[in-house]
Amino acid sequence: MRLLHSTDLALRVLMRLAVADGTVGTAATAGTGPAAPTTREVAADMAVPYTHAAKVVASLRRLGLVAARRGRGGGLSITEPGRRASVGAVVRHFEGDGDVVECEGATPCPLNSGCRLRGALRLAQEAFYAALDPVTVEDIVASPTGPLLLGLASHRSGPNTS
Repeated sequence: MRLLHSTDLALRVLMRLAVADGTVGTAATAGTGPAAPTTREVAADMAVPYTHAAKVVASLRRLGLVAARRGRGGGLSITEPGRRASVGAVVRHFEGDGDVVECEGATPCPLNSGCRLRGALRLAQEAFYAALDPVTVEDIVASPTGPLLLGLASHRSGPNTS
């Protein structure tokens, strides 16, 4: 199974924000200090276009997983629900409820009426999500991942920009 680019980016943004305040693995609220990264900085850290990062951050904000503050001292932070968020739930949200294969459409599959593949693939997809459901964002930023993410920000140069 291959994840959409937006799904991958959403997980990486959550991971990056989970370590932004240096409280990796704790229940403290991230981003409360002056080091809260901006969307532009997170995009640079993740080596993705700002416009893609902005769309993903907006979606994560609507889900209540990320908070954003504007102005001086502003930036992004992960919320407490964001820290405890199930990776499976995040993946489901960004991937949508669609089937792994498209059996209908402009050129429907001629096997559609009697095919067993679609059901098998749907079961496999649900097993994939089920394997991710107990894993939280906090789990995936535990060492050695957290320190690597913190290293990304230290490679950034220049002042805090929005």
